[in-house]
Amino acid sequence: MANDSALTRRSLKTPKAAAIAGILFSMLLAANFWLLRASLPADPLEPGQWLATSSYPVTLALNLVPFAGIAFLWFIGALRDRLGPLEDRFFATVFFGSALLFLAMLFAAAATIGAIILTFANTPDEMLNSTTFRFGRAVAYNVVNIYAIKMAGVFMFSTSMVALYTGLTPRWIAVLGFVLAGILLVGSYYISWSFLVMPVWVFVISVCILFDVFARPEQEA
Repeated sequence: MANDSALTRRSLKTPKAAAIAGILFSMLLAANFWLLRASLPADPLEPGQWLATSSYPVTLALNLVPFAGIAFLWFIGALRDRLGPLEDRFFATVFFGSALLFLAMLFAAAATIGAIILTFANTPDEMLNSTTFRFGRAVAYNVVNIYAIKMAGVFMFSTSMVALYTGLTPRWIAVLGFVLAGILLVGSYYISWSFLVMPVWVFVISVCILFDVFARPEQEA
């Protein structure tokens, strides 16, 4: 019985979990962002014509958000398990806290847009050009493009710092993370597609971990 428990524990701790979850998260978030950017106007105060013409791709994007969040949580947990005793409490707090805040704000923005779509389906004439619609749209825009994206930058910065001092990833990935985190923290307002920086960086880390696992198969035995 004890041997079975130990084998199960080792299988749950495998770094492949971090790699696979990270790749899945990056693909889902990139698809989600592409669907939203292709369907929603950049102006948060637009009159809402997309509700009548592009609500389906937006709804599809909103339904992908929970699955991206689950994959992201798995990715974070597997990364922390991979760090083990090397994890510093200060950076662990910033790393974990920023990740949870990012997810919470992403979910809140998705729920707001989802509520707008449901309300429009019930009362379409009253919803278009209404103050309620403009308020909800502006809230979702601010939550994602100001607050969530900044938390994504903090997550990338703290993860890069941990990776730099623990050797979790090659040094160049940590340095790249600092540069991309700076883009999110400072230049996200000026670069409309800057939100893709995070899923691309997570994808790079995940592929690196996956290659490392297959390069050292004896660790999986």
